[in-house]
Amino acid sequence: MILYTLKCDQDHTFDSWFDGAQAFDKLARANMLSCSVCGSSNVERAIMAPRVSTSRTKSVGPLSAPASPAEQAVADMRAKVEAESTDVGTNFATEARAMHDGETPHRSIFGEAKIEDAKALIDDGVPVVPMPWGKKQTN
Repeated sequence: MILYTLKCDQDHTFDSWFDGAQAFDKLARANMLSCSVCGSSNVERAIMAPRVSTSRTKSVGPLSAPASPAEQAVADMRAKVEAESTDVGTNFATEARAMHDGETPHRSIFGEAKIEDAKALIDDGVPVVPMPWGKKQTN
């Protein structure tokens, strides 16, 4: 497998995995590549240092850096939340309710909650906010 950085005619860049250089060339000749941002079919390889994944490679890291200012803002917000709050994991609903009811001191927390638990918190006036990201992947 090889990771190429691609660029469309609108100057959008994005990353995509291919089985090899021949696979990219075949898809490009068949006009089967399109920009993941705008959908343009005029896509070519950007200048880059390709990353190759072999069966012995454990992890190759993220597919790409944030592709837009919005993605960068979400990444920055996540870093700030994680740096300034306590991860309570799956105990989020219990911890949030205990703080709201005055049973434990108030502090900044983040974690996971089942949808029905999150709805119950909101219905009971507990101030919670869903975050625009999922669980971090670990290998």
